[in-house]
Amino acid sequence: MKLAVLMSDYRTGSDIVDRLSAEKLGIILVGNGVYHAAAKEGGKACAILDKKADFYALTEDFESRGFTADKLDSRVKAVNYGDVVDLIFNDYEKVIWL
Repeated sequence: MKLAVLMSDYRTGSDIVDRLSAEKLGIILVGNGVYHAAAKEGGKACAILDKKADFYALTEDFESRGFTADKLDSRVKAVNYGDVVDLIFNDYEKVIWL
């Protein structure tokens, strides 16, 4: 199964992502979830980025929080709303929201 996870929170949901298993996993960071893509705690990137998955961050959401694309972790691709729709309809079979 190809599973996309819309992740909109920074403090919760990582434990659920750790338990997910999919043939192809995509994590789309939206809302406050974009902090996973840019924030560092103790100098380390968010542990969720170590998960075997494709990571995307919604440009409008990280820019509205003061981040620029150059601040995103190199494992995260910046996407716009249209890209998110394309990902959901073309690349994944199931979508969940955390």
